[in-house]
Amino acid sequence: MIDTIKHHSTLPTAIIGGGPVGLAAAAHLVLANQPFILFETGKIVGHNLLDWGHVQLFSPWQYNLDKAAKTLLQQSNWQAPDDKVLPFGAEIVRDYLQPLANLPQIKPHIRLNAQVIQVGRKGLDKMTTKNREQYPFVLRVRQGEVYQRYEAKAVIDASGTWQNPNPIGSGGVSALNEENCREHLFYGIPDVLGIHRERFANKSVAVVGGGHSAINSLLDLNKLRAAFPATQLHWVLRKKDIKQVYGGKENDGLRARGALGKRIEKLVEAKKVHIHTPFYIDEIALNAQKKITMKDTEGKILEGIQEIVVNTGARPDFSFLREVRYTSDTALESVPSLANLIDPNIHSCGTVRPHGERELRQPEKGFYIVGAKSYGRAPTFLMTTGYEQVRSVVAALTGDWKAAKEVKLELPETGVCSTELPLVPTTTCFGVGQEQPTASSKKC
Repeated sequence: MIDTIKHHSTLPTAIIGGGPVGLAAAAHLVLANQPFILFETGKIVGHNLLDWGHVQLFSPWQYNLDKAAKTLLQQSNWQAPDDKVLPFGAEIVRDYLQPLANLPQIKPHIRLNAQVIQVGRKGLDKMTTKNREQYPFVLRVRQGEVYQRYEAKAVIDASGTWQNPNPIGSGGVSALNEENCREHLFYGIPDVLGIHRERFANKSVAVVGGGHSAINSLLDLNKLRAAFPATQLHWVLRKKDIKQVYGGKENDGLRARGALGKRIEKLVEAKKVHIHTPFYIDEIALNAQKKITMKDTEGKILEGIQEIVVNTGARPDFSFLREVRYTSDTALESVPSLANLIDPNIHSCGTVRPHGERELRQPEKGFYIVGAKSYGRAPTFLMTTGYEQVRSVVAALTGDWKAAKEVKLELPETGVCSTELPLVPTTTCFGVGQEQPTASSKKC
């Protein structure tokens, strides 16, 4: 074991996730002249963002760029986007993440199509305490059909929550028969004006969820109806008052997000969408005619639905961290120290105070959960918040404790990100108006 400990300090920091926050961590490590290796499950960096690439963020570019990443990009021939423009998800990938990932200081250290399936300490299980922090982390990674083993001196988990959507059931559990209806359920924001056009055209569609993701889905479906008039829209929510979803409107610090609330309010007032609220989904069933019946906990029924868009948020995946000593809040599934700061019953995206390494610290020394995953199910995450998290974490990993402790954030005051618990995922204020993605991010 002596040899195991000897070379610990020369190992790289492992970053799990090649989204905006994971790549920001890589940029900060580059500037600190520290080795790293980054694992991204998709075939390109920002893979998850492309799932909602057709959605425009409600935060402008100025809130979507990490400072360290921008510094590195400006040393190349990169053309910076206009700070005031609202990018689409696909533009974040094309104009920011891919150029960043292609920099010579970063590209050689990225592993694509690489899923981390287990993290632990070399030679130690979770129960072993003596000298634990002196041993390197070991990551088991599946790359295609090949399994690899990597060692690291620290681990930054920026894997997010996007791949773990919440079920359609109102209690946070799957509705009865949910699996049997999967063919007619779409988890996320469909591109109904593009690649998913035929799936929803002239169909009776129910959108489930009360956040900005649901609003985006409904507004796009209404546009689709202009070309396919037989399209019918149903909005299924748990909220007792539909007005709760309209948000701050003209009082929102992010005008584009406020505009979403005003647009959906007009749609509702024009009776172009059938409202079902409060409706606590308990069971769904598919009949021989391929139509779905939805039943709530009180016996109310909605029949004749052909497609359901599930915008109920997302939740973190801890399964691959079984041998790591981590903790999460029992309600939000966030990093425990963040729970009282980000509880959406109390805070909006703009009222969460700055936080960094100290709040993100886990029982396992050298292991951190950052980004959307650090917020668990809370929908108030902003991409710029994640950037400050990793700046502080990297400062601590390099021994600059003064920089690690000095955390600062400039956020727009919003007051729009509140939602009811049980929370959706994903939801994160990523800037899109969805329940779960990025910068001011998307789901909120």
